[in-house]
Amino acid sequence: MRQIADSLGVSTGTLYHYFPNKESIFAQLVEVYCSKDVADFFAQAPAQVPLPDKLHFVMAFFLRNYGAYQQQLLIWVDFFQHCRHTGNTNVTVLQQFWQETHQQLAAYLQLPSDQIDCLLTFLDGLLLQCLYGRNGDEITQQAETFATLFARGCR
Repeated sequence: MRQIADSLGVSTGTLYHYFPNKESIFAQLVEVYCSKDVADFFAQAPAQVPLPDKLHFVMAFFLRNYGAYQQQLLIWVDFFQHCRHTGNTNVTVLQQFWQETHQQLAAYLQLPSDQIDCLLTFLDGLLLQCLYGRNGDEITQQAETFATLFARGCR
């Protein structure tokens, strides 16, 4: 908490006034990012287009934000491991993020839950491709191929 307070230029007392611990700071951060991502997405998302176009838009939006999403995922993995290390198994903030994202995508794409699960699992997998040295062109190609195949399977 001292390091966080120092980097923000505030006292630890001020920080503790608003956040009782690091986990609460993280939860607020996830909530802010989630709200911003959803608002940014729907500000740009075409509403009255066929499913394949919506899927390609989802992929294009994801690819534009790929670097930021990779960083988020790595931070979330760190947070998850920190919670496990400290015996805190309450990672509801991550579960809530997943559920909200799931619900928003299901409403937008008008697809059943199992298909949204498949889409989100694929996107999470794309984020991990950085660990395998995959470059941007390869990631883009995988996203476009998946969107095309997924749209065919959803008809």
